[in-house]
Amino acid sequence: MSGRIGSEVGLSRKHALAWCCALACALALGEGRGATLAEKAKESGCSSKPVAISSGLYKCVTVSGSDAFFNVQGSGGGGTAPERTVRRSDTPIVSPPGFPRVDAETQKGRDDLRRKVLGDELAAEEKFLADARTAFGNGAPQPLPEEQADAEKYRQRIARLRQEVQLHERNIEALKKELGNTR
Repeated sequence: MSGRIGSEVGLSRKHALAWCCALACALALGEGRGATLAEKAKESGCSSKPVAISSGLYKCVTVSGSDAFFNVQGSGGGGTAPERTVRRSDTPIVSPPGFPRVDAETQKGRDDLRRKVLGDELAAEEKFLADARTAFGNGAPQPLPEEQADAEKYRQRIARLRQEVQLHERNIEALKKELGNTR
């Protein structure tokens, strides 16, 4: 249950499953005694404030970072009722009042510096790729003296060189994507 599911259908299935599991646990453990929200949160190992996700069903984040689901009998669970947090994806995130802001000129300077650093990294990565491709020699580099008698060593070096080429290719793709995302 600790994984994040991105689709609306996945989220509703996740909530339904969590609700069913919480209900089944409550019935199996005979928890009809009406534990408070605070008690349930403590039992679940919550490190965040519980959030109501449906009538009587709460969710919180544990110390390990996973989600914990539990239910509380009655209205509000006897403790302070947590506020329901629902955020639509089309709602912009607004900084709280007094949050430090950066003026446009400073941000432009930072963006330019970031673009330059990414460009420098891209140039270096392209050089590393060219060197790795040369060493790889299209999959058939010249065997080293110690590899002439040991074919397994030669195969291991070829595999290592192939991985190096693939690593540099992935790095170049990621840097180009990141450069494309810059303002």
